[in-house]
Amino acid sequence: MSALQDDSRLDLLLADAEERRPVLEEGLPAEAAQRGPRPREKDSFERKRTDADPNDLKLQRWAVVAPRGREGSQLLEAIAPLIRLREAEQGAPVKVYRVLPDMDAREAAAWRESECWRDDVPEDEWPYYLLLLGDLHHISLEFQHTLAGSALVGRVQFEGASGEVDLDSYAAYAQKVARYAREGCTPEPSPDVLFYVAPDGSTATHAGETKLVRPSLAAVQEGRDKGSFPVASVRAIDAETTDELLAAGASGRPSVLLSVSHGLGPPRRGFRSEDERQRRQGALLLGRGEVLDAERMRGQRFLPGGLWFCMACFGAGTPSASAYHAWIAQLAKEGACGGKAELVLQSLPGPGNRPFVAAMPQAALASPEGPLAVIGHMDLAWTYSFSSASNPAESRKSRILSALRVMARGSRAGVALGTLMQSYGEANDGLMASYQLEASARAEGRPDPTDRVERAHLWMLRNDLRGYVLLGDPAARLPLRQGGLGGMAAPERAGAGAVVLPSPRAGEPALAAAPELEQPGGAEVVPVDVRVEAVDALFGGDETPRAIAARAGVSLGTLWGWVDAYRAGGRSRLGG
Repeated sequence: MSALQDDSRLDLLLADAEERRPVLEEGLPAEAAQRGPRPREKDSFERKRTDADPNDLKLQRWAVVAPRGREGSQLLEAIAPLIRLREAEQGAPVKVYRVLPDMDAREAAAWRESECWRDDVPEDEWPYYLLLLGDLHHISLEFQHTLAGSALVGRVQFEGASGEVDLDSYAAYAQKVARYAREGCTPEPSPDVLFYVAPDGSTATHAGETKLVRPSLAAVQEGRDKGSFPVASVRAIDAETTDELLAAGASGRPSVLLSVSHGLGPPRRGFRSEDERQRRQGALLLGRGEVLDAERMRGQRFLPGGLWFCMACFGAGTPSASAYHAWIAQLAKEGACGGKAELVLQSLPGPGNRPFVAAMPQAALASPEGPLAVIGHMDLAWTYSFSSASNPAESRKSRILSALRVMARGSRAGVALGTLMQSYGEANDGLMASYQLEASARAEGRPDPTDRVERAHLWMLRNDLRGYVLLGDPAARLPLRQGGLGGMAAPERAGAGAVVLPSPRAGEPALAAAPELEQPGGAEVVPVDVRVEAVDALFGGDETPRAIAARAGVSLGTLWGWVDAYRAGGRSRLGG
């Protein structure tokens, strides 16, 4: 049997950044998973208001979690357009929580009960959607993982070239989401569904193609033909270069993309600097050794207004400690797997390494013509997420396909991740039940009734699924005509006047008017004609928002403030 036919191996979507080849060409033997350590006790999986529409913010509520201190306040100010949008949708002020860094799972669970879901607050005011602001050293990954067991959680993080917080990108992302929600509804009621597998010839991508992509594509096509799954088109992307992939995703139609590729890990001698590690780790290895990284993605038109499920090692970021570290370290110590374990161990974060959100999805989300949200992995990504827990050779495409269906039907991105977390909860429960059976048998003096091979598969499945997180606003959704937020239709353009937003429904508050426009720090006020020209260019030209802001000599945040004022009252609100 060839390596490509052996579906019982543990296939890893990780590539060497220098050699640009998979770290494990043929995976690890399946029996290696039997040495995985027992995880801590199960997370909480209580679901809030499961009898209500999960997409209705009036019932589910949306809130923001920001780090304490001046930097957190700056982040909140930068996403003001998004906060105003969500307040209008839920008909209530957005709650803002401020948290400390480095919270572990126990502290996060205690915070959730004492601050977020307080017993003295009516349940219908508890937020089900939580947007975290900042990198993993601002708000920990454990905090995000813990909350994702009982809420719909997303994170936005943007860092500049010198490592500083990129407030302009926060503002650009917030305005992009608000723009698509308020104005971007397309005439089409259904999206395109796209699939991509990097053609690198490895066992991992082969498994992705045969067990996930091909059967999922066939299922979507069958649903489209029968009318049970309304999509405009479904197709596989054939691309070996970054240019070809970017071109294939540049359509203006709302789209959902599933991509399967290796994510870059460190070269064998390590990255030359921490800055290089943060810039390159998690970038996508395509065919012919080509890499789609942040530098190549920055400013590109790719999945505009779309949603992306990106399957790759470290594709969403790198944690402070891998869930697989103890297991891989033990295999390496024993010299197991012909030295392959040592290669994987070298790719894992070590003591003192700062955790971080991957640069490539940051660049995609920051682009005004990029996606609204990305689901990706924050650790080693294996092929277990779409494999059977009892027999890894069997496909369980439904775990991933269910998330794609949710997104394609117009639900919010957080709801899609929630379907994946339900599968994680099931795997976690099965794993803990196995340990409990073993403990009970030991206490009663009976033989151990558990199947250690099945437990090993559950351990791999549980950790693989838990590593997926959402980057972006969890309330973001495709700008579809039938899936418009709050039933809002696309706005009309009133000639050369203001952009006319839909009137609120009875009982709904109108969108908050923008504050009077002042330049930060007491700087000289920008002339009215410059403001009007900038807003006109944004609505009617091909120039990018960043270029317009630069020409006007202001930040992107200031430009978006002018846009909000223009929407609220036309040219008169701009001072003219």
